[in-house]
Order: sequence, then C-alpha cells, then structure tokens
Amino acid sequence: MGLAALLLWGAPAFAQKPADAAGREESAYRQLELFARVLSYVENNYVEPVDRKTLIQGAIQGMLDTLDPHTLYMPPELFREMKIDTSGEFGGLGIEVARKGDRLVVVAPIDDTPAARAGIKAGDELLAIDGESTQGMDLGRALQKMRGPAGGRVLLTLMRAGFNAPRELAILRDHIRIVSVEGALYDGIGHVKVKNFQDRTDLSLKKELDRLRALNGGKELDGLVLDLRNNPGGLLDQAVAMSDRFLPGNLPIVSTRGRDGRNASEEKSRDRDTEKDYPLVVLVNAGSASASEIVAGALQDHGRAVIMGTQTFGKGSVQTIIELEDGSGLKLTIARYYTPKGRSIQEKGITPDFLVPEDSTGKTGSDAPREKDLRRHFKAEPSQATSEVAAQPRTLPANLKDWAVTAKLADPQLKVALNYLHGLAPGPASRATGSTAGR
Repeated sequence: MGLAALLLWGAPAFAQKPADAAGREESAYRQLELFARVLSYVENNYVEPVDRKTLIQGAIQGMLDTLDPHTLYMPPELFREMKIDTSGEFGGLGIEVARKGDRLVVVAPIDDTPAARAGIKAGDELLAIDGESTQGMDLGRALQKMRGPAGGRVLLTLMRAGFNAPRELAILRDHIRIVSVEGALYDGIGHVKVKNFQDRTDLSLKKELDRLRALNGGKELDGLVLDLRNNPGGLLDQAVAMSDRFLPGNLPIVSTRGRDGRNASEEKSRDRDTEKDYPLVVLVNAGSASASEIVAGALQDHGRAVIMGTQTFGKGSVQTIIELEDGSGLKLTIARYYTPKGRSIQEKGITPDFLVPEDSTGKTGSDAPREKDLRRHFKAEPSQATSEVAAQPRTLPANLKDWAVTAKLADPQLKVALNYLHGLAPGPASRATGSTAGR
C-alpha cells in the first residue's frame, strides 16, 4: 500500500460523502501534492544523490513521530526481528528501552541476559551506542544497533544517578532464548516469575504450576507469588489467558475502546482449567507494564489477589501489528484498555494494595521511567482522572515475620510476599520443613 493509499483509505469512491468529509479529503490530496513536490525538489536538486526509498521511509517515520511513543514504523529487517521477539528467541543484549523527553532510558533489563549480567539497571540513561549519540535517535534504530548475531560486541555509554561521569560498557550479544516462566517452591508456597508475555506463556505457567505441585508431594500449593516485576508486557491474548487461569468463569478481564467506539471489545474468563482458590500475591514494580498491568488490574478488581510492590509503569494502550507489502511493519495504537471496574491505568499505573519498597533503604522506584515520562504519551482521560478516588496502599499486617525459608532471602519484596502467605497458610506441622527447590 502506497503512502497516498495509506493516508486516504476510507469509504468507497461511489459512496456519497458529507461536505466536511469531502473537504478533508480534498485537503489531504493537497498535502500529498505538497509532499510529492518537496520529494521531487529533493531528488532533483539536493547536493548529493539521494535514495527515494530512504526518503519515503524517513517521511513515514517522521509522520508517526508526531503520534504516541508506542506507534512505530519498522523497516523489514526490524519487523522480522519483532516477530522473532514474540517467539522468545533473538540475538541481542536483552534490554528494554524507551524515550524520556529527548533521552533514551532503560525501562528494564531482561533477566539472565547480557544486559542484566553486565549490571544495567532500570532508569539508566543510554547516551550512545557504539559511539553514536542517541540524542534524537529513532527508537527503532537504537534497537537495531543493539540487535545482531551472538558474539558481536556493542559499546554502550551510560549515565546513572550517582555517576560522576558517563561510563562505557562493552557487552557481547548473545543468542537470547527467554524462558518466560520460572518457578521455585518455598515450603509449600510457590513463587513463579513471569518475564514477559510471548507465545505460549500461559501454557508455560500451567506446566510450572504442575511442576511445583509435584515438588510439593502432589499436594495443592498453600499459596502463590505471581512475580510480574520488570515484565514489560507482550501479547494481549496471553495476558487474558493468564488472568483467566486464576478467575472463575464469566468474569470480565479487560475491555478495549478506540476512537468513536471502534475496536471495542471485552474479554471474559471461561470456566475451565481454573486454578484452585489458594491465596495469591502479585508482585509488581515500575517495570511492570501493559500486559502485566492487565493481569494485576483484573486480579485486583475481582479481589482474587493481593497486589504488592511499587506503582506500575502506566501503559494503558493497545497496539495492533500491520504487515505492509514490502515486508515492513506498522505498530499502531488503536485503543485504550480498561480493567474490569472500568479503570484506565494510562499514566497512573496500578497502585499496589501494599506498598513494599524495593530494598532496605525504602526505595519505591519513583525515579524509574514510566509512561507519564515518555514523549508524546497519551494523557489520562479527564473523566477518569476526576471521577476516580486515588487508591492508597494499606499498611502491612503487623504480625509479618521471617521464617526458616525466608530468613536469608536477599529480595525484600519477595520476602514480604512469602511471609504474608506463610501467615495465611496451614501450620508448619502440616508441611515439609524449610524445603526450597527449582529456579
């Protein structure tokens, strides 16, 4: 589909258009004539030879750059990599980045990848890639420069709060195969870490829960920590399937609404393969975005889980992927999504039921980049912003205390979640003592 067709696609030519619609179409034709004229001037008169394909791609990218930060044009090579990403396998560093003003910042390093092992942290500012400044660099180009065959070296220039000067970090790309779900058993209580939402993530969750039950002597779990921290999201259908797994049938999970009521839908739970009603804690932080927020919001609204951690990222929009004729792709924002109670989390995120700092210093991740910090992000809807009473986290129960399994845990948020569930679980006499397995 050419640029004109893409811009002017609409009612069939034989349909009678209202006067204002006809006027808009005439104006669009004039703008396209202007574009064609500028393109002609550049091709014929620019001081050096130019490539028309490069110019057209640049024009498309410039057009989308006026929209929200999640609407992107992907050249064929980048679109191929994006499709590979959803399968969980690619060559690169394992780093999620976004724009914060004019800066490129790290949203989260993906667990057990070169970026995470090198010590890159959420909030790090990425100043340059292989010596090329990221100032004004297109996000797609930044991702392209970090992706590539395993073994290739990438030089990142980073700035972090507390650094006196930027630091350079040389990282080798690896063949990254993201195992999206990993679990461990803590004396009858499960901990499942979900790293992203890719193909078959919900099936992987089911297999991991069955594995933990087997480790538990075939008995049902006494509770579960569903860990969505630093999970940047992914496929919407997998978020729906995961929410469905913990909810009884015929309950709303998420609804979407686009412009003028278009792209409206509601996903509901089905009454099959539902987990038992054991106590459930969902761990979140500033790196929990999009699909992670859908799961947390659905389970919170229905009272199925207690949400712990810090405020989430706040991405409340839905994107569709359109493959174009030349193999390139368009990721286009088409709707906002809403939790079962009609909450839009755009800009705001999910507020945890219990605020649990990330470390012993009381850090709540308030300085980490969120949706509200991204350039051109959607504002929270006025009707939602004014009608909702801001949720306030509750105070943790006073009787929480470490036990044999959690006493030496270095992860404060996981420790609190396990201690909370341990206080709800059957007495220690009915469980094996201090057994930890998996991971």
